[in-house]
Amino acid sequence: MFTLNACGQSTNKKSTKEKSMQNVINKPENPYYSNTDTKKLNVSNEEWKKILPPNLYAVAREADTERAFTGTMWNDETKGTYYCSVCGYKLFESNQKFTSSCGWPSFFEQDNKESIIFKPDNSYGMRRTEALCGRCNSHLGHLFDDGPEPTGKRYCMNAVSLDFVPYKVSTTNNSNLDSSDSEQAKQKIVLAGGCFWCVEAVYENLQGVEKVVSGYAGGNAINPSYEEVCSGRTGAAEVVEITYDKTKTNLDEIFQVFFTVHDPTTLNRQGADVGTQYRSAIFYKNAEEKKAAESIIKELNEKVFDGKIVTSIEKLDEFYPAESYHQNYYAQNQNKPYCQMVIQPKVEKFEKVFKDRLKKN
Repeated sequence: MFTLNACGQSTNKKSTKEKSMQNVINKPENPYYSNTDTKKLNVSNEEWKKILPPNLYAVAREADTERAFTGTMWNDETKGTYYCSVCGYKLFESNQKFTSSCGWPSFFEQDNKESIIFKPDNSYGMRRTEALCGRCNSHLGHLFDDGPEPTGKRYCMNAVSLDFVPYKVSTTNNSNLDSSDSEQAKQKIVLAGGCFWCVEAVYENLQGVEKVVSGYAGGNAINPSYEEVCSGRTGAAEVVEITYDKTKTNLDEIFQVFFTVHDPTTLNRQGADVGTQYRSAIFYKNAEEKKAAESIIKELNEKVFDGKIVTSIEKLDEFYPAESYHQNYYAQNQNKPYCQMVIQPKVEKFEKVFKDRLKKN
């Protein structure tokens, strides 16, 4: 949770008002979307249904609720601005956000008194306060009285209802990032989740991931071959090195994908692939990565896996790229039985769960 004070909030708000004067997101398919227009909208659900993606329509216009911990924002501390994903209205700044254990993006204060409106919600036998966009009247989530100071409020939002733009980054034009900023935005993480062909195939389709290289890490061998790793005698694991742009994705999302597409509860095994080379592991290179790995494993053990996660957290000494014929394997061998029976189901699961985060081909 952030350390906050009232003076800091008022100072930040002045600067962010100036940032919001330009339209930063373009949605050509949505003629009502604007980051600058504050005029109230009166659009029928019939019209919205033609425009909005099905998952967003279900939440925004039918008050559905997405599953906890499946969004990409609940534990993200990237600095930026949050907009209504239906109409583009500015709702929150990142200095109004805090990490809540509820599994949905949570805020203690709204951008201004008109950005969000409220009405009683007595559905499902509960008495709650529904939060709606002040411009388009779309469902965002609910307001609770169990948040942090200074407001004591918790705006519990559906991630699908929010568009997020990091400071200094436009979703339509990244030319304002100079070369040094762009390089600093690139990060790498090494993960082991069974056969590296499977893991590589998944991450190659995640927005923000720039490069995925299959290889080997851990153990005691220097630059081992595939045959040596497969013997199980080197202690090395099949891994992927993921290069990602932290202005477009983050370590939390990388880990969410990781724990979705492989089984972290089977020791030294993924399906029929058995051996220490197929272990579940996160290879960290700094304290930040180690802390993030420990945090998500602790949370998932408490809420999802009932303490059964066996994923190891190991210091990365060296990453060795695998032989060239292992790189981009699934894309080049989709008709082979292993690709169809083992890799394809993992890719399809990823595409279903993270459908809003797929690269647009």
